[in-house]
Amino acid sequence: MAIVTHERLLEVLKQLLSDTGFSESEAALCAKIFADSTVDGYHSHGVNRFEAFLSTITDGYVQLGVKPERELALGSFERWNGKLGPGPLIADFCTKRAIALAKESGMGCVALQNGSHWMRGGTYGWQAAEAGCIALCFTNTCPNMPSWGAKEANTGNNPVIVSVPRAEGHIVLDMALSQFSYGKMERLVLNGEALPFPGGYNAEGELTNDPKAILDSQRLLPTGYWKGSGLSILVDLLVTLLSSGRSTAKIGEMEVEYGLSQVFICFDAKQMNGEGRHKALVDEIIRHVMNVAPAKEGGSVDYPGSRTVKRREKHMKEGIPIHDEVWDALLERVS
Repeated sequence: MAIVTHERLLEVLKQLLSDTGFSESEAALCAKIFADSTVDGYHSHGVNRFEAFLSTITDGYVQLGVKPERELALGSFERWNGKLGPGPLIADFCTKRAIALAKESGMGCVALQNGSHWMRGGTYGWQAAEAGCIALCFTNTCPNMPSWGAKEANTGNNPVIVSVPRAEGHIVLDMALSQFSYGKMERLVLNGEALPFPGGYNAEGELTNDPKAILDSQRLLPTGYWKGSGLSILVDLLVTLLSSGRSTAKIGEMEVEYGLSQVFICFDAKQMNGEGRHKALVDEIIRHVMNVAPAKEGGSVDYPGSRTVKRREKHMKEGIPIHDEVWDALLERVS
């Protein structure tokens, strides 16, 4: 394992983005999104996926130099066309726009067609929380998970993000609708580790905790079985209808995953309840959640986002562990 500082990672990623054709400001922002995901411990959607991200650009699926265009405005709702621009940059733009609408009228909803993979969806939940907004974000994907009762992948593991601002530490839920995300399983394969619980089926149709067997079969287990399956279908309906964009079915007809549909919803917490009331309500719930004994001696009780903050603090202080082959490949491209 290489131990890399956040600053050094930013420097390398920004250089590679600039070499690929990003403008100075776009390279800086995109590098920050990838580096921040990595320092938070989400390597699978950060540094580990960076070369694949660059390939979507050099292969012509993701376009540089494009700007989102607004296609519809209905009060606090807007629909935008992402023009197949870089996913993290377009999602950052949409989050900022939803925040701006929320600051104007209490809430804002931005639906996006022709987006690209936004990498770590939680990025935009943290972004909204930092701006004092409650947020809900959704995206569809290519068909990569069987719906409940199906043998073949016919729905997406369509990620859902929900975040709530809190001065003592934001609450941010970032989850795929499969029991484990593809990125999580890819990381465990890289580490030679098994899943802590069964996460899908092998080629023989048996439940397994072997991530490679699940990746090979593409038979992921939906989160909550039939419940996650149903929610994934509804997320696809939601983002497709609001964006008037591509559904999971249409995305699956293309050779690679791009042209996604996404939705970003923000509420201005201050306008909803006032700062004092918001803090009191959030603290009441978090205190209740945390005020219990852990199931195992020496264990911990957490809320969404609390472990992310601990990893961030540790990696900012001690450096970020990155697999040698991943880091060496990036350094080779720089030189």
